[in-house]
Amino acid sequence: MPQFSRVKPLEAILATAEKKSLHRTLGAFQLMLFGIGCVIGTGIFVLTAAGAQKAGPGLMLAFVIAGGICIVAALCYAEIASLIPVSGSAYTYTYATMGEFLAWTVGWALILEYAVAASAVSVGWSGYFAGTILNEFLGIHLPPWLAAGPLALGGAPGGLINLPALVIALLVTWLLMLGTRESAMFNAVLVVIKVTALTVFLVLTLPQVEVARFNPFLPAGLFGGFGSGVGAVGAAATIFFAYVGFDAVSTAAEETKDPQRNVPIGLVGSLLFCTVFYVLVAAGAIGSIGGQPIMGPGGIPFPAGSEALAAQCALPQYAQMLVCSDEALAHVLRQIGFSQVGNMLGIAAFLALPSVILVLLFAQTRIFFVMSRDGLLPEKLSAVHPKWKTPYIVTAITGAVVAVGAAFLPVGQLADISNGGTLYAFMMVAIAVMILRRTKPDLKRGFRTPALWLVGPATVAGCIFLFVNLPLLAMAVLPIWAGVGLIVYFGYSRSHSSLGRGIVEVVDDIEGDHLAIPIKVD
Repeated sequence: MPQFSRVKPLEAILATAEKKSLHRTLGAFQLMLFGIGCVIGTGIFVLTAAGAQKAGPGLMLAFVIAGGICIVAALCYAEIASLIPVSGSAYTYTYATMGEFLAWTVGWALILEYAVAASAVSVGWSGYFAGTILNEFLGIHLPPWLAAGPLALGGAPGGLINLPALVIALLVTWLLMLGTRESAMFNAVLVVIKVTALTVFLVLTLPQVEVARFNPFLPAGLFGGFGSGVGAVGAAATIFFAYVGFDAVSTAAEETKDPQRNVPIGLVGSLLFCTVFYVLVAAGAIGSIGGQPIMGPGGIPFPAGSEALAAQCALPQYAQMLVCSDEALAHVLRQIGFSQVGNMLGIAAFLALPSVILVLLFAQTRIFFVMSRDGLLPEKLSAVHPKWKTPYIVTAITGAVVAVGAAFLPVGQLADISNGGTLYAFMMVAIAVMILRRTKPDLKRGFRTPALWLVGPATVAGCIFLFVNLPLLAMAVLPIWAGVGLIVYFGYSRSHSSLGRGIVEVVDDIEGDHLAIPIKVD
């Protein structure tokens, strides 16, 4: 079999999926609630300031743009997740449609996406921990050099390391190695905390809104220019991070009653709800205290997370601006006279964000795990601890990388880098759906994407559109990372591939559901 046409047989994947026999119990409303719980939280808590620095009041439009692209991507995800409902996400989907080489590129991008996203959330948590828990409640002022990386948003220039972000990343890694997972009840409680906190934020800020604060609405324009990462579209490329998680809803298609009706209602409904919610939160934050960016030379906003912006934020006239805060929503409430409520919102973020770090690390290590089982990465990485029953080696490696990223990089830049990998994976999922419609039209699908002729290309175009509106540095990271991946693939993975050696093994979880099929490889 030629190298670039090594395609994992769908029959093996579907045979494993068939063993699950999940009961269809979820309705449209339950799917909507699940989607809202998966999406709302991280991005809106940690990226409001970075988004406002890029677009000012245009942040509201940015949420609409990012949400619209997510909706079409979600519909593509739903079909392929109902068709191939096993572990591995976009990596497995690509392996079954476009072959091993492209699957490798997707898996490699997902490794980047989840690890960098976990670093971004760790930095976001650090802002609320240092600002609310230490400063407001304990009266402890963490030295700037311990509270921010060298380029951290809102930190004083010359910060050395973001110690709280480093510690929380390592702590969550340790818990994950021990086998700690969120229970459904614990997750439900956190969802209630997040949604309640943001609802209270809206109730208190919207009456304080002044229309004059939205003028100019697009201070950096709609498009800031290629590679600038500013303007409403540049902000959309950044706060796309705030929507990541909706793909978890699509994977529930197999357990949904009447999926052709309920899946699109659940997906589109939850994303529409989150988009409206996000727009209102942005309106409340910007309209109550102002959210115009700090402009640099040539009337272009200073880059979010840059040392130049940090220097401006250290000046007294800018120190209290929204774009200079690393705990933006709590900061807004304090500025309009609700300090105690702002502190409570900070506590909500402090409690909720570690669970998001755990989910991201969990997802990343499982992608690593599946790739290792496929022979594309050393088998030792997929070793399961005899006592903890977790892939402890890859978890430890991942956690160390996440901790280093959190310690030294700003949240806005981390989100941009993470989005590059996410957008590539979403694009490949849309392509995989369109390929399977042509090559396997008779396969049973729990859900069929409506108007795929429009939705599929719209997803591909939307992902490319957001990617080219990321900052140039963030765009450069993905091809550089891909280049490293090619070296690994051709230096190790190609010759060690299980599929290349004539063995297909589908693993649907860590402890079981193995299906090994010997095949003849030309």
